[in-house]
Amino acid sequence: MSLYAIGDLHLHFGVKIKSQIQLYDPLWKDHEEKFMNYCKEVISDEDTLVLVGDHSWGKNLEECEKDFDYIRSLPGRKILTRGNHDMFWDAKKTKKLNERFQPELNFLQDAYEVYGDYALIATKGYAFEGPYYLNCKGEIIGWDEEKEEHAKKLVEREAQRLYKSFEAAKADGYEKFILFLHYPPTNIMESDSVFTQIAETYDVKQVIYAHCHGQRRFHDSIEGKYNGRTYHLVSGDYLKWIPMKILD
Repeated sequence: MSLYAIGDLHLHFGVKIKSQIQLYDPLWKDHEEKFMNYCKEVISDEDTLVLVGDHSWGKNLEECEKDFDYIRSLPGRKILTRGNHDMFWDAKKTKKLNERFQPELNFLQDAYEVYGDYALIATKGYAFEGPYYLNCKGEIIGWDEEKEEHAKKLVEREAQRLYKSFEAAKADGYEKFILFLHYPPTNIMESDSVFTQIAETYDVKQVIYAHCHGQRRFHDSIEGKYNGRTYHLVSGDYLKWIPMKILD
C-alpha cells in the first residue's frame, strides 16, 4: 500500500482547450494517455492517489463528466483537492459532491482523509502572484499593493480552513500529518508564510503542492527540506506525468 500525488491534470474531454501551454508545449502532448499508462504501471488498487487540484477545464459538472470518467478509471483510491481552475467545485458544497461521487471519488475540503496513521489535510491555499514591476535587469522593484491586500484576505481564509481541519484530526487522535495545497506555500518574494508556519505548528512531515507548471515556474517556491519539513512540487508536467510516491 502506497500514497501517491500529482496535480494539474487540466483535463478537457468535455470542453475545447484554450491553454497555450497545453496546445503547444511538447510536455503536454497526449498527457492523458501518458499519465494513464504510468498510473497503471506504478499504482495498484490498494494504493491511494491524491490529485492536487486543477482537475478539469469544465466550468460545471456537466462539462466535467468525461473528465470524471477518466479519473474514475485510474487505479487506486482517488482523493481530489481543490485548485484555482476547478470552477465546478464550490467549497461550501463539497458534501454534495461526495454524496454524488463517493466511494469512487473523494473530494477533500474542510475535513481530513486517513492514510494509515496519517491524517491528510488539504485546501486550495493562495499565493500573491503579482503583477510585479521589474527594472531593466529583471529585478522586482514593486508590485500592485491593492491586489496584494486582496491576496492577504484569501490567504487568511485558506489558513482558517486548515486550522479547522487540523484541529478536527487532532481531536480524533491523529498526530501525524501530510499537508496538500494547490497553490505553492510561498510566493516568489517569501521565504516563509502562514502555510509554512502552520506546517511547523502541527509538525507536518510533508507539504505537497502544485500550480507551478510551465518550465519557467517550476522553482517559484520551496523544494526539498526546509525547517524540518519536506516540500514537494507535484505539478503533472514537472513530474512528466509520473505520479510521485509520498509514502509507502
